[in-house]
Amino acid sequence: MFEQEEIIPLPEDVFRLIRDIIKDYCGLYFDDTSRYLLEKRLSRRIRNHHLSDFRDYYRFIRYDKRAEEELTAIMDVLTVNETYFFREQNQLKAFSEEILEELRTVNREKKTLRVWSAGCSTGEEPYTIAMLINEKGHFHGWDIEVHGSDINQRVLQTARRGVYRRNSFRTTEPYFMSKYFVEEDGSFKISDAAKKHVNFSYLNLLDPFKSKFLGKMDVIFCRNVLIYFDNASRRRVIENFHDRLVDGGYLLLGHAESLINISTAFTLKHLKNDMVYQKPNGTMGNK
Repeated sequence: MFEQEEIIPLPEDVFRLIRDIIKDYCGLYFDDTSRYLLEKRLSRRIRNHHLSDFRDYYRFIRYDKRAEEELTAIMDVLTVNETYFFREQNQLKAFSEEILEELRTVNREKKTLRVWSAGCSTGEEPYTIAMLINEKGHFHGWDIEVHGSDINQRVLQTARRGVYRRNSFRTTEPYFMSKYFVEEDGSFKISDAAKKHVNFSYLNLLDPFKSKFLGKMDVIFCRNVLIYFDNASRRRVIENFHDRLVDGGYLLLGHAESLINISTAFTLKHLKNDMVYQKPNGTMGNK
């Protein structure tokens, strides 16, 4: 009943060449067990460009003037975007009850608060952060920015739209559902109260030049993203985060991620609710 799409064979030597181009472009690393994944997901790209096989496709993304555009399209089909609101609640509790309280004091004179959700996927994380900030009630009248970035243009469109299916709310309390979402035809639209402080942009985490345009951040969330990078790329991303944080700023990674063998530029801080990384030396708020 359904016609199955043709899978174009991906030779092992070409797989390694394409894999290296992707790694150099964005840091994502596909080991030898991932050959079938690339073969399956990129076959449609070959057909879209009317190329004959993966060797032609390799030459296309290596030498064609449209290579940059094609690499952006590759990100849309290769990156994993599984996320939901209020993910990893202990860490969010540490952010809400401890880090935000500290920032309230440190930034009280200039009344600014800047948070970066790096690898934000479809937007559940930055909107969660915005809701938590709004719930504190301390920051009315402050200049608040929650910036979400991702390398996948498709998920950023969803993030900007701010409309979600029920699967995004597996750990969301009814209180937040009723206060921050409006149900429309079986979906849930984020309210202006959370959305007004959030913006999104396309950003490659390996690109420190474009990251500079974000300015300095008080907190960076980058959860469950570095696990897809090799160590060399992780070091580059962490160095970029270090440059973007104010002195004393916080870096919150996923619970399966650490900076062991990656960086010694941060200190591991034990909060009551979780452990987080902090950029040492100096006082928070030096923007």
